[in-house]
Amino acid sequence: MARVHFPSGLTQYTEGLEQITLDAPRVRELLLALTQRFPALAEHLEQIAVAIDGQIYHHSRYERLTADSDVHLLPPVTTQRSVRESY
Repeated sequence: MARVHFPSGLTQYTEGLEQITLDAPRVRELLLALTQRFPALAEHLEQIAVAIDGQIYHHSRYERLTADSDVHLLPPVTTQRSVRESY
């Protein structure tokens, strides 16, 4: 089962859980399982990058997972320039 780590900004949508283990063949199914378990998390998962065993993927939906995969959900990073442009 893959171990999924949530960043601190998402734990408010995961009942305070910082990690969970799930059985999924690919990231797509993993994200679907997460949204079924935590519906409020769904909109935040659309913009994340995923790190699988230390490798970061921005378009990760079809990346395969193994039973011992270590998955980190990475929220988007806002640059100083994009913060200024939003005013």
